Amino acid sequence: MIAVLADSACDLPKAVLDQYKIYTIPMSIIYKDKEYLDQVTITPQEVYDKMPTEVPTTSLPDREYGLNVLKQIEDEGYTDVLVVTISNVLSGTPNAIRILSEEYPSMRFHFFDTKTLGVPEGVVVREAAKLVSKGLPINTVLKQLEEIRTRIKGYILVDTLEYLIKGGRLSKTAGAVGTVLNLKPIVSHNEEGKLYTHAKPRGKKQSRKQLKEILEEHLKQSSCEVWVLHAASKPEADEFLESIKDLGGITEIHSYQIGAAMGVHTGPQTIGVVVFNSK
Repeated sequence: MIAVLADSACDLPKAVLDQYKIYTIPMSIIYKDKEYLDQVTITPQEVYDKMPTEVPTTSLPDREYGLNVLKQIEDEGYTDVLVVTISNVLSGTPNAIRILSEEYPSMRFHFFDTKTLGVPEGVVVREAAKLVSKGLPINTVLKQLEEIRTRIKGYILVDTLEYLIKGGRLSKTAGAVGTVLNLKPIVSHNEEGKLYTHAKPRGKKQSRKQLKEILEEHLKQSSCEVWVLHAASKPEADEFLESIKDLGGITEIHSYQIGAAMGVHTGPQTIGVVVFNSK
């Protein structure tokens, strides 16, 4: 029996985690005076609500909580654990889980790097759970995930550069120039698992237009399952969803919240789109 385990950066709603029986280990959300467990003792919305006064940092999973999750998996009779994680380049979380796994020699652990984070990571996690539910051998699952990973792409439209600067993802100098120019960068991930600036539109209207054009380019290549993302910005995300929902080639469309792992860097009022291209 194979269990599927992910970190909380995957941003999958509880209903999806339950539907596919996906176990998760939460990342830590750290404030000056208190530490929280992502999606367990603090919600993404609570993180966004606190941002005007303090921007937290994300850190490695809590050891005790992680060991308890692995104990639960062992107690339920699993022999293998497929660990599908945030990009190794972006976080030490995969290595932290690897260290925890050494405490459970009774189970075989198999690690898969999604080379991304947030909902794009979550789509890989969901697909992993689907493959496992079919009873496929672990090596077959891992091989198919490599191909699936190439068909998933996420784009985050940042409303303000403030949080990228505070989080150290953008220099103060570059941030100052971008703010003056009213840049609304669209951030994505590359094949190495690193974040990069995909485009630098100016102003809200132009940036939304460009985000839609990026989606349209994907739909020209193949039909896609689509996710519209929001961070304390659901009305804006709903408006964007309305503008794209009738585009040809969309097989399914969802609205998901951006979790804390991505949100502490991009900030509130952020929207995004994730595409999963058909074969």
